[in-house]
Amino acid sequence: MNEFLKKIACILELEKVQENDVLNSFAAWDSLSVLSTIAMLDANYGVNLHASDIQSAKTAGDLWKLIQTK
Repeated sequence: MNEFLKKIACILELEKVQENDVLNSFAAWDSLSVLSTIAMLDANYGVNLHASDIQSAKTAGDLWKLIQTK
């Protein structure tokens, strides 16, 4: 999960993202960052999600759990 959180932080141009951080609390969490996350998940984890799937995740940890189910 640590590597995943680093990738999310990179997308959001932040130093660090933690498991319990609420994604919508980040100013950079917008439609472009959602698309970047979709591309990152496909490239790094072989997981294909839709924007609506990602929007159901409230925290970075929720997003990680979602990936684990795919």
